[in-house]
Amino acid sequence: MRWRGIHHVEFSVLDYENSVRFYDRMFGWLGYRSFWTLDLGYRSTYYMARFPFPHSYIGVQPAESGHRLEHAERAVGIHHIALWAKRRSEVDAFHRDFLLPNAIPVTDAPQAYPIYSPGYYAVFFDDPINGIHWELAHTPLLPSPSQYLAWRRALAEAAEQHPEWNQSPEKKAMRILPERGRSSRR
Repeated sequence: MRWRGIHHVEFSVLDYENSVRFYDRMFGWLGYRSFWTLDLGYRSTYYMARFPFPHSYIGVQPAESGHRLEHAERAVGIHHIALWAKRRSEVDAFHRDFLLPNAIPVTDAPQAYPIYSPGYYAVFFDDPINGIHWELAHTPLLPSPSQYLAWRRALAEAAEQHPEWNQSPEKKAMRILPERGRSSRR
């Protein structure tokens, strides 16, 4: 079983220098560390939460073509990237002390999303240069009883809206993937 998730994500950005300045401020505020390629072979700047330990990281490199993304268009490509927040209060502080003072476009102010998982709390915003859509989200390791009950209520409300579901939302949502060595032919 995999336990680390994504190794890295890299974006091609319209204005590399301004993008790096923006991401330096954003990731610096969140406590990330940064490293870059020294322009050896290619040009990229990377941000990692648990530097120097092996963990997922995010990179930016200069784009050779393209235009600013418009999240509302839901075009083909990355929909958004969600970063982990240590706690719910970090989501609020990031919104109040980084996003708002820097006039970063906030698409969804901090709020609870009980339908996602117990205790899920997030803010959504757009990179002002490239339009890349981001989320800073907190999911508690051990949700409180009230967070768990809010999640169960949200699932029950969703089930009421979908009478065609023939089983609980928890079971309906789970998918079985083909295992290694077995092909799925359709």
